[in-house]
Amino acid sequence: MARIFDVVEYANEMKDELVHRFPEKGVADLRIGSQVIVRESQQAVFFRDGKALDTFGPGRHTIATANIPVLIDFIGKAFNDRTPFTAEVFYVSVKEFADRKWGTSQPILVSNPGMGLGVALLQGFGSYSFQISDPQQFVTQLVGAQGAYSTNDIENRLRNMLLSKLQDVLGETAAKNSVVDLIGLTEELGAAVRAKAQDDFAAIGLVLKSFYISNLKPSTKSAEELRAMGMLDMATYTQLQAADALRDAAQNESGGAGLTAGIGAGMGLGNVIGQSLQGMTGANAQVPQQAAAGAAAAGGVASIMTPAEAATVLRVSEEDVVAAITAGDLKARKIGNAYRISKESLDEFLAG
Repeated sequence: MARIFDVVEYANEMKDELVHRFPEKGVADLRIGSQVIVRESQQAVFFRDGKALDTFGPGRHTIATANIPVLIDFIGKAFNDRTPFTAEVFYVSVKEFADRKWGTSQPILVSNPGMGLGVALLQGFGSYSFQISDPQQFVTQLVGAQGAYSTNDIENRLRNMLLSKLQDVLGETAAKNSVVDLIGLTEELGAAVRAKAQDDFAAIGLVLKSFYISNLKPSTKSAEELRAMGMLDMATYTQLQAADALRDAAQNESGGAGLTAGIGAGMGLGNVIGQSLQGMTGANAQVPQQAAAGAAAAGGVASIMTPAEAATVLRVSEEDVVAAITAGDLKARKIGNAYRISKESLDEFLAG
């Protein structure tokens, strides 16, 4: 004979638990007169056959046809209203879940008119908080028949929603403000994201209580990422790489000597600085004369190439080129920490 629950409660404080089903498996056998205890910051939602019967707030409740009128439809008057009935009870935490973390796994592209390349990549991180505003809708939309549903089950979805809204807000704001201005508008940006996200949160029974941007800054790998997105030509990319090498050399005890060796013999430090600054300021930006001469002699392909340049010719990723070099299939000369590939070696590789 099935066990009849005369008292239903879930005493757990639900620290990271959003929903807990009673019982976790199967259904609860209840009856008119059973007691339902709901603690502070909880609500209990009754379901039967996938349909919500009623929602109880904090306190002690006695099940009756008065507070769950639909029961009369399937209990009837037999046995003086003491007929057992089955249902599922979902305890839902309605407290605020605060200090949840978000961050940009991939930088966000924004326009930056009048500065540098005219675009920039931004990275950011911060915190947010949310609360279940409609327990019945939340259970129906997300939980289903699961025995428990925690913050870990939904955080990826919420972060994706927030980052999508942040990208929209940055795109709209960057049209009227420079990147420098954006970094100073974190409070305004956070409020705009919160406003934009409310409808998406409400659709699943949630309310976004807060959204804070703790840090917003340009990406530290902008040149590589912009090139991967097709936003940089080879000449500009090479110049930005040289500028990055200059920055790294300034932090390296070996200084310019290591840099010159890494870029290649015969190209002095002064020439590299001049070409890098010339390219980034936009004044007569052009490919260095040595590379241009090699490209002309080779009919459009430079005589000496970096792995990135070779990857462009082969229409593969730079990692594929380095892998071929490491495997010994593609001949290359290593200078410092960098590889250089001759056109002859590339032709030989393609010929098999």
